[in-house]
Amino acid sequence: MTATDYSGLKRHEHPLDIVERLASIHDRTFDRPGDDEITLTVQGNWGLYHVAFNWLESMEALHIACAFDLKVLDRRRSEINELVSRINEQLWVGHFDLWTDDNSVMFRHSLILSGGADPTGQQCEALLNIAVEACNRHYQAFQFVLWAGKSPAEALAASMFETAGEA
Repeated sequence: MTATDYSGLKRHEHPLDIVERLASIHDRTFDRPGDDEITLTVQGNWGLYHVAFNWLESMEALHIACAFDLKVLDRRRSEINELVSRINEQLWVGHFDLWTDDNSVMFRHSLILSGGADPTGQQCEALLNIAVEACNRHYQAFQFVLWAGKSPAEALAASMFETAGEA
């Protein structure tokens, strides 16, 4: 298979301009420290999530990373790694990582825009929604392992329990 040269193709606008416009429309707090990065603060079910969108020109990919305030203690690292693996087995898109630099857990995913494709607002919103929903769904499992001493299997089973209605 040979690679096709798309180097002459131009995008209509920078992919992060779309993300910035959506953040403004939804009154989200954001910062644009560079052309290829924008960070947002999003309210999740369990607290504030820190979201970074990055444009990776060399891969033509719009990358999202969503982290919550949760620091993994060294003594619980192996259990959290097992939990991350168990969660990732169930995900259809994206994945969780244990970031070794600061012992944080984050959800990551990318939208590939090969050949000069432009992302739509709906695609950018879907990326954000997928990340926030994954963090909302699995946050408690990480808490159960870190603070309740549950095994990864027990924590995942408890966090996947669906309740009907609200108390």
